[in-house]
Amino acid sequence: MKRQMLTMDRFAHATNAAPTGTGIGWRHPHYAELLQTLPALDFLEVHSENFFGEGGAALQVLEQARATYPVSLHGVGLALGSATGVDPWHLDQLARLAERIEPVRISDHACFARAHVKGRDVHAGDLLPIPFNQESLDVFCRNVQQVQERLQRPLLVENLSAYLTLSGSDRSETDFLRELVQRTGCGLLVDVNNIYVNALNVCLSTGENAPEPVNACRHWLDQLPTEGVGEIHLAGHCVMDDIVIDDHGSRVPDSVWQLYAHAIARFGVRPTLIEWDTAIPPLDVLLDEAERARRLNQPAEVSA
Repeated sequence: MKRQMLTMDRFAHATNAAPTGTGIGWRHPHYAELLQTLPALDFLEVHSENFFGEGGAALQVLEQARATYPVSLHGVGLALGSATGVDPWHLDQLARLAERIEPVRISDHACFARAHVKGRDVHAGDLLPIPFNQESLDVFCRNVQQVQERLQRPLLVENLSAYLTLSGSDRSETDFLRELVQRTGCGLLVDVNNIYVNALNVCLSTGENAPEPVNACRHWLDQLPTEGVGEIHLAGHCVMDDIVIDDHGSRVPDSVWQLYAHAIARFGVRPTLIEWDTAIPPLDVLLDEAERARRLNQPAEVSA
């Protein structure tokens, strides 16, 4: 219990001290332009695994950006829900990168990807869903604690956009995440687009329109602990005939902006990121999206 409370105290301190405001996911097509123009952003976020090398041009570019902007490290490879545990090499690389860059936040996903197959550990190379039950929670807590102890800081865990539901769940996703925060002292990275994509896919799979997706997502947000949310992600998605894909390839749709406003009303001002990973547009488009988020992500005015 003492170790858990210490971790929770560190999370509270980190949340209060870290920059709020808005940032963008910084991708290769915008490396040079951003360093040349230095637009008004509160932070940049990069995928951790792209900078695991000991040197080279990519790491040099990141260090240049870090001289001007706070940097958030967002991972896709820790596979925190994997029963085989966390890959020691991956965790060592992340720890070295964090020591070098001194990021304001480190995050990864509520998923599994590693498994022991035919005598060796393999990585699926994807973010695979987990069942929301006690066994899965125990695995997740053990892995999160290992990462936090190695990094000596709290981790943010992002809710997943999942395209199938595993059998064996005995609680809701929000109950699972709330228990994870309580047991480990980690924080949550709330991806509003992921919540909406999942709600739309439920409607498509059941052929029903109720509950209305936006209302269902508001209810989802209302079940989370307000003190645990350390960052919010916004992105676009692709609606197809029989599935909605979280492709991060378009502007944030109006429905997701509505949910973002609800999230800010519930959680208060939080660091907010615009993600755009496919069909990447000119930098000005991302900056325009970030400015819209900035206008919503403001402290509530106190009336006289």
